[in-house]
Formats: sequence, C-alpha cells, structure tokens
Amino acid sequence: MTEEQPVIKQKQDIFTVLSTLLGIGFIPFMPGTFGTLAGVIVYLSIPEAWLNYFPLLYYYISAIVALYFIGVYITGKAEKKLGHDSGSIVFDEFVGYMICVMFLPKSYLLAIYTFAIFRVFDIAKPQPIRLTQKLKGGWGVMTDDVLAAVFTNLFMQIMIRIYPRFFVY
Repeated sequence: MTEEQPVIKQKQDIFTVLSTLLGIGFIPFMPGTFGTLAGVIVYLSIPEAWLNYFPLLYYYISAIVALYFIGVYITGKAEKKLGHDSGSIVFDEFVGYMICVMFLPKSYLLAIYTFAIFRVFDIAKPQPIRLTQKLKGGWGVMTDDVLAAVFTNLFMQIMIRIYPRFFVY
C-alpha cells in the first residue's frame, strides 16, 4: 500500500465519487481524456432513434440541462476537497461531450472526431472559454467545458455540411 492510497481514500465522499465519475478522475495520466471517453462510450450506447426522434430528443436535452446543474453542485463540493478545478474532477468532461454530439448524426467516425476536437478546445481554452474558469465553485468547473462543447458542436455542424461523407461514414 503506497502513501497516496490513504489520502485518496480519505478524500472520498459522494461528491468526489460522482465528480470523478466513480474514480475515473483518479487515473494518474490524462484524467480529462478518460472522462471524455466515458461520455463517448455512453453516447455510442444510446440508440440512434433516441437522438433523432423529437420527443426523446427533448428528454436528452432535459437530461443534459439537469446534469449541468447537478454538476455545478457536486463539482463545487468536490473542489473543496480536491482543489480548484482539480484534474480529478471529470464530470464536466462527460457532460461536455454529451453536448458536443447533440443534433449531430450518429456515427463512430463522428464520435471520434468530436472527441478529438472537444479535447483540443477543452485543453487550449481559447477566449471566451478561459474567462468562464474564473466563475466561482462548480460554475467555473462546468461552464468552461459546456462552452468548449458548444464550440465543438458548432464546428462539427459546419464541417459535416462542408464534407458530410468524411464525418458520417
């Protein structure tokens, strides 16, 4: 047993468990990438009909909005134990990815490209994304990823219209 294990165990509560996506955020390298990958897996598991059929799409959007506000609360609480916008907090990447793929046709290629573009926006944090990190508590944690996701979604919406075969098949 290493010295780090008791520290991580000590920091565990419902807020850290949820904000780290059941511990994914404690992966020692690229935790944000693994948090986003969890979003990819969940997205690819959702039946395509749920994403394209309007009444079900309404529930998808409602779930994302609810997850955003839940995320503001739980990541704000987790920050108190893990530190300001800790890399271990990956709930925001998960929710962000689910926004990235909203209103896009479902395909494996599109899922991969969207994953990569989202990671670029999330890591580089161009303005105004960077400004949102200054928001207090969970608002900053969640909002920068949501804004990165909106930019990613808009970028992908444009790209699939310019060259749809490259992204859909």
